[in-house]
Amino acid sequence: MLIAFSLLILVPLAIHLASAALAGWRYVAPGPKYEPREKPFLSLIRPVCGLDSFDEETLRSSFRQAYPSYEVIFCAAREEDAAVPLVRRLIAEHPHVAARLLIGEQRLTGNPKLNNLFKGVAAARSDALVMTDSNLLLDRDYLSRLVATWRDDTGLVSAPPAGSRPENFWGAVECAFLNSSQGRWQLAADSLGIGFAQGKTLFWKRAVLEAGGGLEGLGRNLAEDVASTKMVRAQGLKVRLARRLFCQPIGARKPRAVWDRQLRWSRVRRDGFPGLFLGEIAQGPLLPLIGLMGVMSMFGTSLWTLPALLGMWYAAEWALCRVAGWPAGPRDVAAMLVRDLLLPAIWVATWAGRDISWRGTDMAPGGPLKTAAGPAE
Repeated sequence: MLIAFSLLILVPLAIHLASAALAGWRYVAPGPKYEPREKPFLSLIRPVCGLDSFDEETLRSSFRQAYPSYEVIFCAAREEDAAVPLVRRLIAEHPHVAARLLIGEQRLTGNPKLNNLFKGVAAARSDALVMTDSNLLLDRDYLSRLVATWRDDTGLVSAPPAGSRPENFWGAVECAFLNSSQGRWQLAADSLGIGFAQGKTLFWKRAVLEAGGGLEGLGRNLAEDVASTKMVRAQGLKVRLARRLFCQPIGARKPRAVWDRQLRWSRVRRDGFPGLFLGEIAQGPLLPLIGLMGVMSMFGTSLWTLPALLGMWYAAEWALCRVAGWPAGPRDVAAMLVRDLLLPAIWVATWAGRDISWRGTDMAPGGPLKTAAGPAE
């Protein structure tokens, strides 16, 4: 029993510390000196659906790229979408950037985001396609960094978002999920050569996308993230992540919204990579705490070892947030604790069903269940 309890402590703790170190190294070490042979003309495609608090700022960043040649294509499913007037105004304010808004929807998959993108991909003048969610804030070198990440064995460049500017405690919890949990794992995996796609940013070469079945092929799973990863790997290519993450302003969040969003993503991961999902129960400090309590029951170890273990665990996350420039104040550390209290509950709830809801559309593996009118999440 002592060996079993010791493994429960040491293995998760070692993996946790190693993943934080791998992710943090990308922010403290100079990046590889790599200059792309060329900077191709790019088509930046941004689907819009409803209006979020920061959309004017995030969509405006599309026009401020320090990149030699690109176009911007906004896609809306309906003329009456709340984002349409804003997009038209931004296009009018930036006549020096080739930009247009396309309206309409081809319902060829069960994924409404993909259905919104079909017209944009068809109209794009470039074979280098950058699909970027509307709520991502693009640094001026966003496009340049994506192009610089591409290698000869690359099939897709992606990046999960880094949550920024939380305006209340539950916004900080959302950042804790995005940054030192999901972002940490994805950056660490990419550092080991096993990158996973994330739908906030998908930089494709058209030939790779079409060889995998195009956007319709991305509709084979609950989310395009999973399908993109599988499509690229099936062609013997790699998903690569940008060295550092791009920000998504979070603002204020309600507890139910955080729960629903995390449960949705959890079910997407379970549907796409069930073997990996089984191991997610070990993400937080639950197993090391169980192991430590087992050792304490056998040897009467001091209770001070419990806060010492938690201190080491969260110090690693705090240090990663500090070097990466992510929220790292006392409230954010408290949010990490709440996140880890929620993780086991989310993991269990994930097994209770397979359907998800995204911006008014109820979806299940194989297609949508129903579409409801209403504002975006």
